[in-house]
Amino acid sequence: MSEPMWIFVSVVLALAVALLYVNLSAGEKRVSHEIPHLYPVGDPQFFRAMGMLLGPDIVGGNRAQALVNGDQIFPAMLEAIRGARGTILFETFIYWSGEIGDTFAQALSERARAGVKVHVLLDWVGSIKVDRRMLDRMKEAGVEVHMFHPMRWYNLGRINNRTHRKLLIVDGRTGFTGGVGIAPPWTGDAQDEEHWRDCHFRIEGPVVAQMQSVMLSNWSKTTGVILHGPDYFPELEPVGEQRAQMFHSSPSGGSESMQLMYLVAITAAVKTIDIASAYFVPDDMTRLALVAALKRGVRVRVITPGRHIDTQTVRHASRALWGELLEAGAEIHVYQPTMYHCKIVIADGLLSSVGSTNFDPRSFHLNDEANLNVYDTAFAARLAEVFEADLRHCRRVTLQEWRSRPPLEKARERLTALLAPVL
Repeated sequence: MSEPMWIFVSVVLALAVALLYVNLSAGEKRVSHEIPHLYPVGDPQFFRAMGMLLGPDIVGGNRAQALVNGDQIFPAMLEAIRGARGTILFETFIYWSGEIGDTFAQALSERARAGVKVHVLLDWVGSIKVDRRMLDRMKEAGVEVHMFHPMRWYNLGRINNRTHRKLLIVDGRTGFTGGVGIAPPWTGDAQDEEHWRDCHFRIEGPVVAQMQSVMLSNWSKTTGVILHGPDYFPELEPVGEQRAQMFHSSPSGGSESMQLMYLVAITAAVKTIDIASAYFVPDDMTRLALVAALKRGVRVRVITPGRHIDTQTVRHASRALWGELLEAGAEIHVYQPTMYHCKIVIADGLLSSVGSTNFDPRSFHLNDEANLNVYDTAFAARLAEVFEADLRHCRRVTLQEWRSRPPLEKARERLTALLAPVL
């Protein structure tokens, strides 16, 4: 397709998508005013805002462990599943067929046959590639498997509301969250273009009860069944020193809360903000908050995918929005070896927010998302090590390079940015 024709098609598509978005969106008021900087990360008022104004209580006594790439992530998840004694709850956006999908299905089925209550919730869109025969075998073994918002003629208005959450909770005591889907690209160690770079996290302690609650909210919405009792919510003793909370958002209730959490964290930062995002499409308010942080002297660094990305549309829309950030002094680094799928925010070496949420309008307004916020300097330092290691595989984009893009490339990116609200 020629460049002029591509531009014309892009304009028509953008207008069509915008019209669809207006009709399908909930119509709630969006955050539209800058949040003033009133206190730093680490101030008691910051913790009150994060735990009382925005999210669930911040609870102590937790232990979170970072797992890097599939070779670390999948064995840990499967070990927890195979050791389950009472309950397994598993919610994920992507579950595809293939060897890793079969391995998880076998582990879940074995536990169900052993009498463990196994509940699996898969997003209908994200898991559309799954082999339905594999799901049938899981159900025959006693696994309860349901699809989140399957396509029906009577629920077209929910087509944009997907569960993007990645949650695994075993026996109400051990939780996992992060960016990983159950599919071949996440296997291995990001060793080539076919294997993605990602992080997942293993959590123990009182905050796991909050993870369980987040998962069960979507379970009850999907099935109409309320799961409770000591098998799901056992008494949880402290196992570590970390303070944490399980943050979540959904268009059906609190669609703005995840973005508000990020905005408050950005606004409170006084030293550093590190962002790892598979899809970095910051809207007006987010760019405003990041520029204000840069003007306060905060170092802002972003890692996002380079040419290896599963959707070029997002890459074009992202690049169109980098200008004012680069002008204000932000460092934007693009990951070179393979697709970069991490979702991590570290503020002032204290707050680490990890989970399913990307820095884009879809995560902020359309998807069901879940992030674990950990308030601990040692955990933040560990994630900083991971971030620095990733930087060594990145190329930094300069302001001059960004400004020097070919005119047709600039036009394509500007037009694609019109799609940002539904990317």
